Amino acid sequence: MIEHEATAVGQTAILVHVSFPGTDTEADTAEFVELARSAGAEVRQCVGGRRQKPDPRHFVGRGKAEEIAELVAAEDADLVVFNHDLSPSQERNLERLLCCRVLDRAGLILDIFASRARTHEGKLQVELAQLQHLATRLVRGWSHLERQKGGIGLRGPGESQLETDRRLIRDRMRMLEKRLDTVRNRRARSRASRQRNETPTVSLVGYTNAGKSTLFNALTTGDTFASKQLFATLDPTLRRFTLDPGNHVVLADTVGFIRDLPPDLVAAFRATLEETREAELLLHVVDWSDPEREQRIEQVEAVLHEIGADEVPRIMVCNKTDLLPQEDRELDTAGEGRRVAVSAVSGDGLDRLREAVRAFFHGGMEEIDIYLPPEEARLRARLYDAHAVRSETADANGTMRLRLHMPREQLQRMCAAAGIPWDAATADPARQADC
Repeated sequence: MIEHEATAVGQTAILVHVSFPGTDTEADTAEFVELARSAGAEVRQCVGGRRQKPDPRHFVGRGKAEEIAELVAAEDADLVVFNHDLSPSQERNLERLLCCRVLDRAGLILDIFASRARTHEGKLQVELAQLQHLATRLVRGWSHLERQKGGIGLRGPGESQLETDRRLIRDRMRMLEKRLDTVRNRRARSRASRQRNETPTVSLVGYTNAGKSTLFNALTTGDTFASKQLFATLDPTLRRFTLDPGNHVVLADTVGFIRDLPPDLVAAFRATLEETREAELLLHVVDWSDPEREQRIEQVEAVLHEIGADEVPRIMVCNKTDLLPQEDRELDTAGEGRRVAVSAVSGDGLDRLREAVRAFFHGGMEEIDIYLPPEEARLRARLYDAHAVRSETADANGTMRLRLHMPREQLQRMCAAAGIPWDAATADPARQADC
């Protein structure tokens, strides 16, 4: 595994945030500082500025770059972090001028992800994203790139060190992608198994630090790590979420989104994000005490569109209402349960959320009679497992008459999966005999 450039705990850092027309400087800067602290940096100074467009050489103007260099020397800083994406040449030019390491926003987020990955899958995904980010920045780390391999048997045109490194990175990326394909296939088999068992998946999504993991633990009595920090959860976790006795779904806790999520991360985490894209329902968790919540909602919607999950039905979960004044805790819940106010910490509103999810999946409950021949005992068992059977009788031929209480669409899917035509399942054999 190629080592990433980790932001070591205690490293002193100068932060740089440049405002461009149409950006919210104050909110973006506050989030940027929290990102740097989440990576373990000791923030000494935060440098601001305004530009119409980035400078092609240093991103900031020459005068601002020299100002940053003076701050680096005065604070004895180890690192300068930009709240923007820098080109490889801009990083190199800045490092030569500032005489310290320079990191852009994408590199900072990758560093945080690398420090939070715990499972084998998470580490594979982070390493792939790091290598994709590193591939265009190899030149920065070498002072001997023009050298050719030499020695007996290797004289001649040979292969430059840079070409060797790029080839090694490509080989490693191919290997990681194969391993992640295996992970993706395993997840696809798990989803197929849940679909066969008529167990829907509900995925928690939302901006980072919106309280998803705390809500996940409250709903499932799970033990997922939850902390008031950005990207506390990286590796996806699935648990049973009981709606009422005998009725449950699978709840998935996923990585939080953030503004300008690096494309390399979106590509590398496609196996994990498929849990969101393939879910039957999304619970969009929003920190309702955040004054920037409307912008956060828009940014999450943008990421959902990017990963192809914007068409998945969703319920907005207005979390952290315990931090609001009492008069602001009653929200407009119009829209057939598509907005629910909760506090994952105090437990207030969790019953309303459970009812909203139950109504989404089972709002169309009906009393339906079906007739199954004796050889269809497997479907009968599945209906009992779903707690849908209200009564059962059998005639002299062994045909089972089941009175069910369940959504018609769900029963039709179960009959189709068992290969039983709907007309045959609902036709009364006694009435047909009389005819």
